[in-house]
Amino acid sequence: MEAELHPVRFKLGKQSSLAPDRSGEKFEGEGVYDSDDGLEIDSRVRLMYLANEGDFEGIKELLDSGVDVNFKDIDDRSALHIAACQGYADVVGLLLENGADVNCKDRWGSTPLADAIHYKQQNVIKLLEKNGAKPMMAPMHVKHAREVPEYEINPNDLDFTKSVDISKGTFCRASWRGTLVAVKKFGEDVFADEEKVRAFRDELALLQKIRHPNVVQFLGAVTQSSPMMIVMEYLPKGDLREYLNRKGALKPSLAVKLALDIARGMNYLHENRPPIIHRDLEPSNILRDDSNHLKVADFGASKLLTVKQDRPPNCHDTSCRYVAPEAFAEGEYDTKADVFSFALILQEMIEGCPPFSGKKEDEVPDEYSAKNRPPFRAPAKLYAHGLRELIEECWSEKPSKRPSFEKIIERLERIHRALSHKSHWKGLRCFNNLEAMLKKDLSLRSTSSSRSTNSI
Repeated sequence: MEAELHPVRFKLGKQSSLAPDRSGEKFEGEGVYDSDDGLEIDSRVRLMYLANEGDFEGIKELLDSGVDVNFKDIDDRSALHIAACQGYADVVGLLLENGADVNCKDRWGSTPLADAIHYKQQNVIKLLEKNGAKPMMAPMHVKHAREVPEYEINPNDLDFTKSVDISKGTFCRASWRGTLVAVKKFGEDVFADEEKVRAFRDELALLQKIRHPNVVQFLGAVTQSSPMMIVMEYLPKGDLREYLNRKGALKPSLAVKLALDIARGMNYLHENRPPIIHRDLEPSNILRDDSNHLKVADFGASKLLTVKQDRPPNCHDTSCRYVAPEAFAEGEYDTKADVFSFALILQEMIEGCPPFSGKKEDEVPDEYSAKNRPPFRAPAKLYAHGLRELIEECWSEKPSKRPSFEKIIERLERIHRALSHKSHWKGLRCFNNLEAMLKKDLSLRSTSSSRSTNSI
């Protein structure tokens, strides 16, 4: 009499890329049956076990005996899922040759290709794609055309043949209908979490409303196919970091002019409802346009007010030289974290070097936590008209003591007028001095000429 076969859950090896944490969950019959249990080993379960072990010959023998290559466990996981997770390209090829469904989905909707992408099994990815594996449907895919977002861009209109990485590698340059654009691609693993998908959807809804001359313009997104992408305007003149590396210390009048561009863009973001916290405001996230004005870039809905940090920023992902100390502490922080970063950028433009340039990146947050700030080494005259006082207020230890960007703009405009007025009078004095010198020279020439005539 044939032994009764119990439902099984295959728990060995790498699990589904979309599976939630099932720690502590129990299920009758989970695991691989052993002959010591007195039960007949299900040959279909053995197939999954051998796929996990990469036993090519054992799998071939089972398949030749007639075992169903598309058998699924209680989670709808197949041997192809298992082999794709483990990265056994030869086993994947054998299963496909024997009729394995290349696009089969487990109970969470993950395919063998999605699992291979999640675990970065490059050889398996290529093999699955060669055999017709299709990327998973984008998480924001809609069923009816009328539900497609207004900002949707057809991915076929994007040309990446001359693509180059820009903006710290976060974005790449592409061509969209003959126009150069900046494109950010998202891998499928980014959207395995429904919460991330929701945050991304909220970000796009917000981005399409943003219109300001000092904020990089959102052009559209790809949400109905994978990979999903964000498309922004492309600014060929590069970022402020590259500019400062090339120019060094700037004249106060130019530094204040550029600081006004940053402050106006940030004030616009902070005045949104809800306000947008940049949280990564630093020179490489500030871009230059064709008219030498600055635009704030790389912000998102994941930074909407108020942000509660689950973990401190990673110095590999962001420049910790510009991050406010409260962003590294547990709890919440607000828009004043961006004001702190702004102060450091403004000082850098005057000083000509990044904050605490003599220290390693991951050492700088400790300096801020100890209430230390980058020293003012440039001559005091470069910080005239209250410029130094403004910087010191902006990086105050207490966020509540830092001014808003609205107040910062007012003070910078006064400083800019004072510097322009000084420059005007300086130029006028130079002109008057030059005019006096010319008159004196003409007078001498006239006297010399008169003497020559009298002599004759």
